[in-house]
Amino acid sequence: MAIQVGISACVLGERVRFDGGHKQNRFVVDELSNYVTFKPVCPEVGIGMTVPRPVIRLLQLPSGEERLVETKRQDIDHTDKMNAFTDKIVGQFDELCGYVVCAKSPTCGMERVKLHIANNNTVPGGTVGVYTKRLMAKMPWLPVEEDGRLNDPVLRENFVFRIFTLNDFYKSVRDNLSAKAFVEFHSRYKLVLMAHSPSAYKSLGQMVANIKDWDLDDFYYEYRQLFMDAVKERASRKNKTNVLMHLQGYFKRSLTKEQKAELAELIDSYRSGNQPILAPMALIKHYLREYPDPYLQIQTFIDPYPEELKLRYGL
Repeated sequence: MAIQVGISACVLGERVRFDGGHKQNRFVVDELSNYVTFKPVCPEVGIGMTVPRPVIRLLQLPSGEERLVETKRQDIDHTDKMNAFTDKIVGQFDELCGYVVCAKSPTCGMERVKLHIANNNTVPGGTVGVYTKRLMAKMPWLPVEEDGRLNDPVLRENFVFRIFTLNDFYKSVRDNLSAKAFVEFHSRYKLVLMAHSPSAYKSLGQMVANIKDWDLDDFYYEYRQLFMDAVKERASRKNKTNVLMHLQGYFKRSLTKEQKAELAELIDSYRSGNQPILAPMALIKHYLREYPDPYLQIQTFIDPYPEELKLRYGL
């Protein structure tokens, strides 16, 4: 079954915005859609608002509470309806492996959404859209990203990687809950964890080593949250260089002196920012085909998602 991903309907191209328009994202429609099945939701339409419709905004009351109101009729409050709708629909999201939301929207925005106060000024830093805030609170492990932030190659790569990773977790572990399934999944992601979070690499390794002391259901929920938190962290160039050097070590008995020097030079060039990670990875993959290693061949870090997405070109 295709990977299930939620999305703000307007980002998919549906004309459901307040003015009857859309905010279609080309990467989502032209590229990511080849690998996932999108589940479009417009929360505002979901609570019965029309297209077109009155403009809405987030209003901070003197108590600090945030309410979703109409801009011209602030006595018309949609907050309770939106919360009820979110609670109901999130109950249908068990299969989702990611969610793309619409930036700046008072319902769907993920960050820096305008938060107004009574005198019509705004609160510095803004807030989170009421629908997305509730979604993330109820599903804190779920990869969520805004359409605009997908233009950043680092954020795009990390988000898509997490989608594929959570899907792998569900197929490998949730559908076959056992200590063996956890150990095998974790083994495949050791280098990924080393790149994203060396501290989580250690703590999750200890957790898996002691899995016999856990109730499996409790372990599932705890591991899923900690693991997804870890891979959400940006894999720094320094950490990825360490992983590349770790990979290099597996070929020390197989490569000639000249081959070792060539690989070391590429890794150092990547470390210095002169090459994308694709350069040393291509050579490592070449050597892995020539000198197969059972441990390296299962490592997700080497092929984390379809090459056709070209996500590592800018890394």
